[in-house]
Amino acid sequence: MRVYLPLTLDLLARAVETGAVDADVEKIVAEDESEEAEYAALMTAADASAALIERPGRRVVLVADVVDAAGAVPEKWWAAVHVDTEDDADPDDDLAWYATQEISDVLAGR
Repeated sequence: MRVYLPLTLDLLARAVETGAVDADVEKIVAEDESEEAEYAALMTAADASAALIERPGRRVVLVADVVDAAGAVPEKWWAAVHVDTEDDADPDDDLAWYATQEISDVLAGR
């Protein structure tokens, strides 16, 4: 099951350090596997991320394919990360997509 996890750059950094996202982080699931439903879930997670950040900041959404949506999300299940390209981006802007191998570069630019 694909989940979208609203984070901040600090929460993403903590997940990288520990190798997992905590079980108590909100997980948003698309209504179905259509592109529209996946995008809606991504943007819902982006809105939730915006509520977590202190200004200035960037919305961060980690995408993962999980076996159990109730537990922690280990790094091996991470699929991608979506991040604003600049602080305080317009809420209607799309987030940039990064492969999991690029997370360290994303964090270096914060």
